Amino acid sequence: MTSEREKLIDAALNHVVFEGMNDKAVAAGARDLGMPAQMARVLLPRGGADLAAAYHRRGDQELRDWLDRHPPQGRFRDRILDAVMHRLALSDREMARAGAVVLALPQHAALGARLLWETADTVWEGLGDQSDDVNWYSKRATLSAVYGATVLYWLGDETPDMGATRAFLERRIDGVMQFEKLKGRLRAIPGVSTLTGLAAGWIRAPGPRTAPGGTGRPPRPAPDGADA
Repeated sequence: MTSEREKLIDAALNHVVFEGMNDKAVAAGARDLGMPAQMARVLLPRGGADLAAAYHRRGDQELRDWLDRHPPQGRFRDRILDAVMHRLALSDREMARAGAVVLALPQHAALGARLLWETADTVWEGLGDQSDDVNWYSKRATLSAVYGATVLYWLGDETPDMGATRAFLERRIDGVMQFEKLKGRLRAIPGVSTLTGLAAGWIRAPGPRTAPGGTGRPPRPAPDGADA
């Protein structure tokens, strides 16, 4: 089943430039393979949204492999910068634009947000993040917002080597770093850490969060195709 799904994704992506990231591209890909339309709907039940998600997750997997082979060096902000810029370089701009169109639809907003979160998680995991408390969530939420804004900027960037996008990303990261420094100073004030923990408690997973193997980290997202 998985191999048939991958074949359908490959075939459908060949039609995105002409049809868009939608059901028409999936149907055209199925015709190329001689696959019944009913089977295509089983493999990609949300049509273009599932196709966009599959394309996005392939990019995340390529980033994961790259981070394993070539972990960025230097200051932490520079490592994040390099990882995000490499993730953008792995994407075809027209494919990404087509995917953004379908994922911007209200019915696919949750999927779009999840994909941004997954990319942020890929970056943090690849950079060796060991957090196992509320910071696990806050790091990914912050980077998700930064990455989402950077993607939108990148889609309209015509500068050589994505120079304007890199400068935009640098400003976003610098802003986050300044905020983190402010949080550090606030924690030094008696009582603030307790209040912050109470305020952020609503995003903590109920009950024990220790993953198999005792890492203490929340479980990874469900496999591709298992979204709610």
